[in-house]
Amino acid sequence: MGFHFERGPLDGPVLIRADVYHDDRGFFFESYKRSAFVAEEISVDFVQDNVSHSRRGVLRGLHFQKPPHAQGKLVCALAGRIFDVAVDIRDGSPTFGRWQAVELSDENRSLFWVPEGFAHAFLVLSETATVIYKVTREYAPTYDSGIRWDDPSLAITWPIAEPLVSPKDARLGTLAECRGAFPR
Repeated sequence: MGFHFERGPLDGPVLIRADVYHDDRGFFFESYKRSAFVAEEISVDFVQDNVSHSRRGVLRGLHFQKPPHAQGKLVCALAGRIFDVAVDIRDGSPTFGRWQAVELSDENRSLFWVPEGFAHAFLVLSETATVIYKVTREYAPTYDSGIRWDDPSLAITWPIAEPLVSPKDARLGTLAECRGAFPR
């Protein structure tokens, strides 16, 4: 069993490809193994698992929790395909305001590590998708925050032009309004 860790253009998020073993019964893969993650300097304790099921075109995010309840997230698409995005919101970071996107699906069985200091969102590309994500802090409503998915300063290239967002997500502020949430 193994993992392949791929670091992208931002310091923090990591695409993780799990070895998947197929046979005539189906498949098996490890979605998390503490020793493998610690060896890659992802040493966190997960305290809550969340599952989301959505239809095509649903966009959830860009969400984050403010310190001291900031969350790191390990995201996996159990069924379907999603466009998963992390945005650097760490003040003073050389990549502040830049984003990284990966596709997660039930075919590629990849995971995406989104550490604290990043806003997170996903957009459903398939007919439906079921997403599970482990988090490092429990949900704390008073620290819940986010950034509008269509903030022009981010210029995220979403593969669906007019996604379906919740009323709450439609009211989120801009990156400029969230500045200072994560001092470096």
